[in-house]
Amino acid sequence: MPVENLSDRIKQQAASLGFSACRITSAEAPPHHADYKQWILDGCNGEMLYLARQEERRGQPSLVLEGVKSIVIVALNYSVESGRPKADASNESGVIARYARYDDYHDLFWERLDQLLKFIQEVRPETQGRVYCDTGPVTERDLAMRAGLGWIGKHTNLISRSLGNWFLIGSVFLDIDLEADPPETEHCGTCTRCIPACPTGAITSPYHLDARRCIAYLTIELKGSIPQELRPLVGNRIFGCDDCLAACPWNKFAVAASNGLHLRTDLSNLDLVELLTIDDAEFKRRFAGSPILRAKRKGFLRNVCVALGNAGKAEAIEPLRALIARETDPLVLEHAIWAVETLSA
Repeated sequence: MPVENLSDRIKQQAASLGFSACRITSAEAPPHHADYKQWILDGCNGEMLYLARQEERRGQPSLVLEGVKSIVIVALNYSVESGRPKADASNESGVIARYARYDDYHDLFWERLDQLLKFIQEVRPETQGRVYCDTGPVTERDLAMRAGLGWIGKHTNLISRSLGNWFLIGSVFLDIDLEADPPETEHCGTCTRCIPACPTGAITSPYHLDARRCIAYLTIELKGSIPQELRPLVGNRIFGCDDCLAACPWNKFAVAASNGLHLRTDLSNLDLVELLTIDDAEFKRRFAGSPILRAKRKGFLRNVCVALGNAGKAEAIEPLRALIARETDPLVLEHAIWAVETLSA
């Protein structure tokens, strides 16, 4: 089968599987890998040590799949609404990042990626391939820009002219030649709305993010204490943050997702005080199938305590004290005590 025909058929199959976009690039080294390596050397990855361990493989796709020649990049839309996003709830409710308001996307994404690889292997049985969805040694945003799926914005996330900011990326590494798509160009222009939108100043300059200050890192990836100087800046965000994404004017093209992802209505406008009462069993039951499980109960309650301390509501003091009286985890206790002291000041 001619290369271009197979490329077209892969894109058609990706669309039939529910992917929002599909592009193809070569297996050359990601174009911004030197910047990524310096970012690691500067320690901007914080406690995400796996990013340092993966550095060499991220820069050489052949170390991910021997003989790799082409990489298929797909996008999955997760916008909860069409157009520019509505404002999140007041500071009396806990805010969850938009991608985490769905059931965990990984299983669905992997299943569809496996189906796409199986389709390719049915057409070309000799093909060897591997699939990834933000869990392997793959710099997917860099590859996606080269594939023409979108461009890396000044907030360091990928932006699409047709999807805005609200989409997830996956990849299929293949040891066969496919026709590569032209790369996308940068369309941010002089716009810098995303930079001041970051509550903690984590976007230290255009195209540079210090993860150690990012609320997504602080509320999900960080396993220990949130630095005290950053706690007031976290606001009412209890799992992730969308502020830099939401500020982007390209979201006017966003369309509400309708691709099999299950939106969890129970994850909107969460009652912060009520969340203080959940034990480990209730945490696992309530958030079963949700990305929120990644934070574990202690990390999630840490975030809830910080949000309550920032809410400025004196009526939260007694529920916080009740939590302190029964809690045994030192991480939760530290942040609950901080919240009481903040509200009592």
